[in-house]
Amino acid sequence: MTRVAAVDCGTNSIRLLVADLDAATGAFTELDRRMTIVRLGQGVDRTGRLADEALERTFAACREFAEVIRELKAERVRFVATSASRDAENREDFVRGVVEILGVEPEVISGDQEAEFSFTGATKELAGRADLAKPFLVVDIGGGSTEFVVGEDHVRAARSVDVGCVRMTERHLVEDGVVVDPPTPERIAAIREDVEAALDLAEETVPLEEARTLVGLAGSVTTVAAIALGLTDYDWTRIHHARISLEQVREITGRLLASTHEERAAIPVMHPGRVDVIAAGALVLQAVMERVGAHEVVVSEHDILDGIAWSVA
Repeated sequence: MTRVAAVDCGTNSIRLLVADLDAATGAFTELDRRMTIVRLGQGVDRTGRLADEALERTFAACREFAEVIRELKAERVRFVATSASRDAENREDFVRGVVEILGVEPEVISGDQEAEFSFTGATKELAGRADLAKPFLVVDIGGGSTEFVVGEDHVRAARSVDVGCVRMTERHLVEDGVVVDPPTPERIAAIREDVEAALDLAEETVPLEEARTLVGLAGSVTTVAAIALGLTDYDWTRIHHARISLEQVREITGRLLASTHEERAAIPVMHPGRVDVIAAGALVLQAVMERVGAHEVVVSEHDILDGIAWSVA
């Protein structure tokens, strides 16, 4: 067994997984998994730069993670950074801060690499399930981008497109620095138009129509699942591998789009950092399901973070 630490720094959140892994047998023992909303991608779509306050929030989370990694004596550490830090012109400030705190350089990976890790993390436990037909379509709805990956036991095709819950919210649901609650039909239609265009791009590379099982990853999907399951507290053991129907996703998306900030914040399972971006994220999920003809989505709590850990092992 190798004790590894994996860090996934996305547009909206930064996450840590420390686990004992055996690459030969597939044995997996999770020691610590945690997430902090840092909104690293704040304003990147508009300014092209990482905001100073966003960097400081991210560095504060890195200091917390560094302490956990030291306490658990992880032998290997891999830090992967995704969409926001790919796009930013001041990415060197980000890299320098992470190296100073964690002693490893963040790998600003491509969308295709991101998709590979997501597929591995999401499907490693599903491969032997007789009730789930292949090929899998893994959809990772992030803050700044969404990854589409089709494969059976290995990746066959992958594409990353620039739609995510934070990017769509900032582009279409913010006016004078404030999220419009609830959004007008015109704003909702603008998000839908962007998502449909992104799906057209994804289909140039990924045969979406061949998918037999849709696997959904990341906070927008797991939050929608938690609401669909009627949870009063976020329980990952109930959410992991839950099967949520298209009808449930449509109902929840409609409710979120029609709600105010206060109403969304009052949902028991809603993380405070997702209150303003969850409606756009749910709409992305709904659009994906409708495009690929999926009657349900299998929700996975294991995703790119687990894929990063397996890559280290």
